[in-house]
Parts: sequence; C-alpha cells; structure tokens
Amino acid sequence: MLSAAALLMISGAVSAQKYMTRTGKVTFFSSTPVENIEAINNDAACVIDGSKGDVMLQVPIKSFKFEKQLMQEHFNENYMESNKFPKADFRGKITNLSSVTLSKDGTYQAKVSGKMTIHGVTRDAVANGTINVKDGVATVVSKFFVKTADYGIKIPSVVASKIAENIEVSVNCPLNAVK
Repeated sequence: MLSAAALLMISGAVSAQKYMTRTGKVTFFSSTPVENIEAINNDAACVIDGSKGDVMLQVPIKSFKFEKQLMQEHFNENYMESNKFPKADFRGKITNLSSVTLSKDGTYQAKVSGKMTIHGVTRDAVANGTINVKDGVATVVSKFFVKTADYGIKIPSVVASKIAENIEVSVNCPLNAVK
C-alpha cells in the first residue's frame, strides 16, 4: 500500500484539480460452468490530476477478501504470489480529458490509457469508464477484463475448469479533492 508521502509525491502540488482515495473498491469475478469466484478489495489507492489527466491506481493484493478462506490462501500463495508481487497498479492518462470536468457536477465518460502491472508483468492497458462528480467527490467507475496468461499467472490444470481465463475486474473509487 502506498504511504502518505508517496501519495503526496504522486499527486504533486496541492490544488483543487487533484483527487485521491486510499479506500477505493476493486473486485474481480471469475465465472465458469463449475464455479463462480469473487473477491473484494477496499484498500485501493487512486490519484487523479484533473489538470494533466494523470491517473494512478494501486491495489494491495493481500487485501482481496474471498468468501472461502481456502480460496484466499490459494490466490495469495499459488496464483498471485503476493509475498513476491504485493501490489498491482495502473499508471496512465485520461485520453479524452477535454470531455471531463472534475470541478463541475455531472457524469463524464472517460477513457484511460497507460501501463498496468500485475504479478510483476507490465503491459499496455486501455479502459473506458465513467467519472461521476457530485459535491466535490469524483467517483471513478470502470469494468474491464484481465487475461491471466497475459500477466504470467499460471492456473494448474487440476483447477483450470474452476477459474476463468478472462477475469472481470470492477473499479469503484470515490475520490475527494485534495485541499
């Protein structure tokens, strides 16, 4: 998880165009005919610089919570190797920044492009989402898919029928203006 000093360094000079949270929600969902698997993480750190369009999202892997403790253990120890790769992150830009006004209430369609690092592998990533601004809070919502093989996450053949190759990831981060 990012320290407060690191978040301030990333967010740069304080201004009303900077928004952040340390309690963003990231979920993932794997659906197969054999079993559905869902995990929820409420410890995501997210920073947006509205004047430049810079976006940073960092997710501590061990903070994902599963319905079954055994799933959580397998996720951390066998698949994500969270001691070796403790976080996932995205660093990029809002590519349609001229269509997004964080200082004005409204719902804005946003497109981001950047680099996503999961399991120690960094790849180009693009995603669409919305930013809903209300009373100074900018809530970022997005849904996208991550292919486990693209990030070197190996699923043993014995459980391959229980885990989808493409994992649905949902992001919901209410960001407060940095003052």
